[in-house]
Amino acid sequence: MPNNSTKTNNKEFIFDLSPVTPPIDAAWYVINTYSGHEYKVIEALKIRIKTMGLQDYIFQAIVPIQSKMVIRRGSKIKTMEKTLPGYVFIQMIVTDDSWVTVRTTTGVTSFVGIGAKPTPVSQAEVDNIIKTTQEDKPKYQAPFAIGDLVKITSGPFADFIGTIDSIDQTKGKLRCLVSFFERETPVEVDFLQVTKEL
Repeated sequence: MPNNSTKTNNKEFIFDLSPVTPPIDAAWYVINTYSGHEYKVIEALKIRIKTMGLQDYIFQAIVPIQSKMVIRRGSKIKTMEKTLPGYVFIQMIVTDDSWVTVRTTTGVTSFVGIGAKPTPVSQAEVDNIIKTTQEDKPKYQAPFAIGDLVKITSGPFADFIGTIDSIDQTKGKLRCLVSFFERETPVEVDFLQVTKEL
């Protein structure tokens, strides 16, 4: 019997909808939900699957998430962000009953597919989503844009004003051009070392 869920940084992303181990012919499908209702849909599905006796047809759900570093009030905060808001991956065997149960669950708007028929997602794609979710390399979310005017608050160029030239979201750094000895000099600084000038 599988775990109840897999966790990454205290945020669940794989949910067991049934205590049954998925058979080989179970495939992954994508359902479209109201954005922000992904977890509510999963909870509703758990109840409906049990009530309708479909534990042998609907097995797991995935909500793809990724860690991000956000700068708030001058400090770095690690948050979890949905990488595909409004989408949930469901592992199931499609029958008329299982399809209707998922499709008519509150918060589900549709299956992703051609026409009324859901299109399965390859196991390789699902494995890639799981791998990406489990990676603990947070990306930074810059509160800045290229061309913004910023003031350097610490380091050797403290109190210099510069224009952002490039942003590296993976490292949490940016390069700004400051006027130094009457020429534009590129300076690389951490997101925390600058404030936006108005």
